[in-house]
Amino acid sequence: MPSRLFKKPALAAGFIALLGVCSQALAHNPMCECTAVEDGQIRCTGGFSDGSGAPGVTLDVIGYDETILVPGKLGADSTLTFKRPDSEFYVLFDAGPGHIVEIDQADIEAP
Repeated sequence: MPSRLFKKPALAAGFIALLGVCSQALAHNPMCECTAVEDGQIRCTGGFSDGSGAPGVTLDVIGYDETILVPGKLGADSTLTFKRPDSEFYVLFDAGPGHIVEIDQADIEAP
């Protein structure tokens, strides 16, 4: 037996559109920032656009030849500090499918 709510196609389309808007409002995007700090070190901080942190999330430093130079995970404070590699690299913040951020070495600013 069809539901009374969806007897009118326009009402059904409006309801479906509203569901799409609500799901987008609940989404949170990954964020990661890396900054050069003292003694040739780099500190990366990860989190999400809803303000939540990302402790335990994978953050790897990868060479341009795709070798992992520094395997890592963010600490309890959602940061990871590592020695700047001598070779060219990028940072990969990987919180799962659709939640990946890449930061090239050229985009890492000095303090």
